[in-house]
Amino acid sequence: MEDPDGVLVRSADLHKVALPDSVLAVARAGAGTNNIPVADLSRRGIVVFNTPGANANAVKELVIAGMLIAARNLVPAASFAAGLSGTDAEINEATEKGKKAFVGFELPGRTLGVIGLGAIGVQVANAARGLGMRVLGFDPQISISHAWQLASEVERAATLEDVFAGADMVTMHVPLIEATKGLVNAERLSLLKPGSVLLNFSRAGIVDEAAVLAAIGNGTLASYVCDFPSASLQGKAHVVALPHLGASTGEAEENCAIMAADQLAAYLDDGEIRNSVNFPEASLRRAPDTSRLAIANSNVPNMVGQISTLLADAGLNIADLLNKSRGDLAYTLIDVDGDLTDDVMTKIRSIAGVLAARRL
Repeated sequence: MEDPDGVLVRSADLHKVALPDSVLAVARAGAGTNNIPVADLSRRGIVVFNTPGANANAVKELVIAGMLIAARNLVPAASFAAGLSGTDAEINEATEKGKKAFVGFELPGRTLGVIGLGAIGVQVANAARGLGMRVLGFDPQISISHAWQLASEVERAATLEDVFAGADMVTMHVPLIEATKGLVNAERLSLLKPGSVLLNFSRAGIVDEAAVLAAIGNGTLASYVCDFPSASLQGKAHVVALPHLGASTGEAEENCAIMAADQLAAYLDDGEIRNSVNFPEASLRRAPDTSRLAIANSNVPNMVGQISTLLADAGLNIADLLNKSRGDLAYTLIDVDGDLTDDVMTKIRSIAGVLAARRL
């Protein structure tokens, strides 16, 4: 496509793509944005969206499956059964003799530690409570909306170390960023009770795989169930690595696609921002009979003042205004009475710190 206004993407690597100047926004049908050069796009004032929560149920179900896989030794048991041969009588006899090697445990009464209480983590925590488990949750940045959704019986852990020390099973639901790389390391694994279970359906880099294998070797971990096969995990006992199935349901893919398209349309049509990974949330009811100005800018002092002065000099009255910031970036929506001329837009774009500006 030539000169697109928006880009919708799932798994394609945009680090290898030169996006033209026409691009205003990129929306990913999924939660992670590792395949998108977010920092570079931010400097250009390009808003990047993801779809948190659209695949939450699919991932939650797989986490619960992972818990049951570990608790009941299902993968080695199935492998054992698949390797049986002979008559029905012989297979039955071998089954009765061999099943003792796969004795597991039940989930009620066990403690699940949930690290990250976003859309997925909340659903996992609530489902675990429904299964009769005690749940320890850790998320110092939990949102108000997610806190409202969390079952009241979920206990709050003060630190990551408290989660590892108090849980029989630990599951992570955090993005892979610099602060979460190697979050599960040898020091934290050493706090676990002998025979614990670790589940990773977030990202491979959150876990130090060498430390996990060492913990399996010394008996600290009974099982590691993850969604990320690797050379170091291949063929290792007590490791179950699934082929990145977290969001691989028809329902999740459709939910993500619809959500990404809706968010992109809302931004292109009305300048509204929902679920951006780089710019703040922004929603302003459109004032009737006005022109809308949408500005992405660096979060610097007097930006709104400069824009307001320029609009006043052009004889344009501000009917409504919204200014939000997020870290080093800010976003402004302004509805004005009258037309935003090319000359006004040129002057706004020339203000130091303005990354992108458009009229709607």
